[in-house]
Amino acid sequence: MTSRTAATEPNDLGRFFIERGNAGDVDGLVALYEPDAVLAFPPGNVATGHAEIRKVYEEFVAAAPELLPGRQHPALVSGDLALTASTLTTGEMTVEVARRQPDGSWLWALDQPVFVP
Repeated sequence: MTSRTAATEPNDLGRFFIERGNAGDVDGLVALYEPDAVLAFPPGNVATGHAEIRKVYEEFVAAAPELLPGRQHPALVSGDLALTASTLTTGEMTVEVARRQPDGSWLWALDQPVFVP
């Protein structure tokens, strides 16, 4: 497995997502999530756990989208939980819940990447 930088702040996850997605790094995308995380993507579908999330990102990366960073909002942190959100260049929003891991790094537990306000 490739060595990857761990998220030391909740908002690192969004930046890493853009970098890894543009690199076609499926393993790197999956590594942003807790083992039992829930991903609501594509819209109308829910993937639970690394195996299902991997399938979603294998299809996503195969389409070779160019991911552009949107506007990352300040993370709202309470203890070991954080709410992260970004406004995408399309005007849609992403909303995620990250959890601090025992080693101090952060991983997403819940991810709603396409949220239309």
